[in-house]
Amino acid sequence: MALLQHELGEFTLTAFHNGDFCEISKKDMLGHWSVVFCYPADFSSLCPTELQDLAAHYEDFKKVGCEIYSVSCDTHFVHKAWRDAEQSLSTIEYPMLSDPTGVLVRDLDAYNETSGMAERADFIVTPQGAIVAYELTLPSVGRNAEELLRRVQACQFVYANEGETCPANWRPSGETTAAPKSS
Repeated sequence: MALLQHELGEFTLTAFHNGDFCEISKKDMLGHWSVVFCYPADFSSLCPTELQDLAAHYEDFKKVGCEIYSVSCDTHFVHKAWRDAEQSLSTIEYPMLSDPTGVLVRDLDAYNETSGMAERADFIVTPQGAIVAYELTLPSVGRNAEELLRRVQACQFVYANEGETCPANWRPSGETTAAPKSS
């Protein structure tokens, strides 16, 4: 399924956030840029490295007006137990969404029906709730928060500057080019 410009469907999920359980819904993602960061499972070997990397760069995402929402099909109780047990996750400040029925990850076409887990995928979402970029990787390949942040910034730039494009390796205040005109 092509997901570019797909508007997030309605959902309400329980999250573990700042030591408490809370509800997060689609409306909480509106009004600001969001990254929905799906990962297969808590208590795995690769996933904590990614969530720790995101935690280390969380303030950089916040500075550009972007909230991070990590999502797996584990329960919110498992998220809490994992964060409490794994010292490397103690710095996580972003919401860890629990999607045990797969309502959000299915909407994002990131649910693995065979394993019952989320795929390793991330989605950049506009303040209006539309997906403008996404990446899906093998379960054995970790992602890089700095590159994800660069992609967020590039999406924000072209969103605010219609007709401009960001070339490979673009960074904020880097050179852009005009988009080709359609005939």
